[in-house]
Amino acid sequence: MNQNYIIPNEWSIIEEGFDVTRVKSSESLFSIGNGAMGQRANFEESYSGETFQGSYIAGVYYPDKTRVGWWKNGYPEYFAKVLNAPNWIGINVFVDDTALDLHTCKEIIDFRRELNMKEGWLSRSFTATLQNDVTVKVTTKRFLSIDLDEVGAIEYNVTPVSKDVTITFEPYLDSGIQNEDSNWDDQFWNTLQIESKNEQAFIEAHTMKTNFHTCTFMESQLFLNSEKQNIQPKVNKTKTNISFSYKVAVKANEKCTIHKFGGYVVDSNHDKNQLITASKNALKLASDLGFNSLLEQQKEAWLKIWDKADITIDGDVKAQQGIRFNIMQLNHTYLGKDARLNIGPKGFTGEKYGGSTYWDTEAYCLPFYMATKNEEVAKSLLTYRYNQLDKAIENAEKLGFSNGAALYPMVTMNGEECHNEWEITFEEIHRNGAISFAIYNYHRYTNDYSYIPEKGLEVLIGIARFWHQRFTFSESKSMYVMLGVTGPNEYENNINNNWYTNYIAKWCIDYALENIEIVKSKYSSDFKRILEKTKFSEEELNSWKKVASNVYLPYSKEQKVFLQQDGFLDKELVTVANLDASQRPINQKWSWDRILRSPYIKQADVLQGFYFFEDHFTEEELARHFDFYEPFTVHESSLSPCVHSIQAAKLNRMEQAYTFYLRTSRLDLDDYNKEVEEGLHITSMAGTWMSIVEGFGGMRIQSNTLSFEPRIPKQWKGYSFKVNFRNQIIKVSVCHNDVKFELEGNKELEIIVNNSKVTIQPNTLVTI
Repeated sequence: MNQNYIIPNEWSIIEEGFDVTRVKSSESLFSIGNGAMGQRANFEESYSGETFQGSYIAGVYYPDKTRVGWWKNGYPEYFAKVLNAPNWIGINVFVDDTALDLHTCKEIIDFRRELNMKEGWLSRSFTATLQNDVTVKVTTKRFLSIDLDEVGAIEYNVTPVSKDVTITFEPYLDSGIQNEDSNWDDQFWNTLQIESKNEQAFIEAHTMKTNFHTCTFMESQLFLNSEKQNIQPKVNKTKTNISFSYKVAVKANEKCTIHKFGGYVVDSNHDKNQLITASKNALKLASDLGFNSLLEQQKEAWLKIWDKADITIDGDVKAQQGIRFNIMQLNHTYLGKDARLNIGPKGFTGEKYGGSTYWDTEAYCLPFYMATKNEEVAKSLLTYRYNQLDKAIENAEKLGFSNGAALYPMVTMNGEECHNEWEITFEEIHRNGAISFAIYNYHRYTNDYSYIPEKGLEVLIGIARFWHQRFTFSESKSMYVMLGVTGPNEYENNINNNWYTNYIAKWCIDYALENIEIVKSKYSSDFKRILEKTKFSEEELNSWKKVASNVYLPYSKEQKVFLQQDGFLDKELVTVANLDASQRPINQKWSWDRILRSPYIKQADVLQGFYFFEDHFTEEELARHFDFYEPFTVHESSLSPCVHSIQAAKLNRMEQAYTFYLRTSRLDLDDYNKEVEEGLHITSMAGTWMSIVEGFGGMRIQSNTLSFEPRIPKQWKGYSFKVNFRNQIIKVSVCHNDVKFELEGNKELEIIVNNSKVTIQPNTLVTI
């Protein structure tokens, strides 16, 4: 059974009733972020029950030394930990000297938590009877500012219900925190100094090894019945903690409120010797505005985000809630303001996986950011990889490759490989293909070629060199083969001739050759610079062509399908439908040996190739491969349902497409994989967006023209989305009878709808 406690609502994630067994799950689901920092939805007040404390700063990490039983040459030296940062949200609350702690309260009623997606804030409310039999009503609201992205704000209200009490608020900062997933129980942070003045407090700390310098800060304001109180707090300090203690006499039914502003400044954005000054500047901006004005700014900022990114679904509240939750969490994680950052698979919601960058960014996230932001944001994601090209070349050199061959890391923070599972790090090399495909996809969608001569061609050359060297000539086949790889299906390791890897490798070489010719003929100064830097020769290019024109692609004449790998048909081909439900998920129930020998597929593999290169194949070929491989797919990767949803929609199998869509959009809300307490699946959320826009909406680029083939699930009355296509905003609205197009801009746009050309005029509704 999937979890089912999140109340369906079009614009909010809502939980009602307090249940200790779902605290950690809710801490993930109600997470917030602003692209620069984020936090799990931990309570502000102390909680003695099971909890997963988590606050995170974008780009700050710790290189936790690799822990393996047997060291192999070329092994990554460390696993990059997404660091649990000093905690600024804490506010200890005492009522007549008894701590407010929901784990020890005698009674909790009317508990409600809401993540308001439209306006970008998190709230809680409850009435609790403490151990001393005093009953209080509590309401809280907090958010991380989009505009002032170093600052977060909290409003915490306590109202005694039945008697006069003394309320003590203790806002604090704490740098004595640890990661849940440390390999060696290392100390990740070193606290340098703690300082306070005029109800402001600061903790300067730096990370061990990586030496990121940060300052965590706070400022508090106290109110009684909305009137500001001038109470000098008592200051308490330890080696890693500072708190202010405010005591207030509060009569029954009076409301006592604390506003707390807090956050982080980092030496990547400020002089490390001026971090306290930078913190004071951030606090001044926040406190001058005040909580309410800052909240109004937050609402405006989210209004602008939703104006471009929203997808509406009419007639299916759970589906609507799911897509908005996904879009919100993507914007919590990455807003495109800083090209040094990227999109981690857990975002700011947990520590699992480590690293901030996977192939997920190029394969799944780029389309979302191209269409809902602008081409500059998408180009920043490509520039991130260009800036790490030297490290990719180093990664390949460590494995024995030469001559500028580049292997991009499976997991990284700074371009170095920092993933330490052998079968992933050294074998799942198809990630290189996703980098090249993203360059192609960006040019295809934006029609902006400038990135390729300026930066991208160097990346394409490095990747082509890697593939050229990675192929082996098979005397028995008289073709080039790829040995010892892991494809997208991680339930097969160290296999030969994964079709997807071979296919995308061949394509990468061909694409690099094609762009070398374009740059040579049209961008001569760039070509000269690249030639001098990369030193490729005609002889080398001819060698690439020889390999690419003779790549072995495993195929079954009997089944009329490309084979996932050479030995796939040797397996006992029992479909998932015939797998006992008690054995699911197999990654939690079976030994790895049994999984590797099984036919079960974790996520789209051959079908991933059909997704990327749909126009290389006929619809009949797609149907044949879908029918062969999907029945063996257990969808135990968060990246799996979206690709299958898109392809089912393409094949007009709408019930199947809808089922896959619901699974991808509510993967975390309904906890399909029974692991949401570890954090959310951020990168797969972009696949949810693709399921609607590319799946149901049928959006493609066809002959350099935006194309749609809209379909609609029977469960919906209608749906709509916007895309930013080449700096023109197109709104698409689909219902069962027709599809409507609106264009924001000042020039007409020709599109293709169901294979017919349609011209849209600005600000004119076109109905088909």
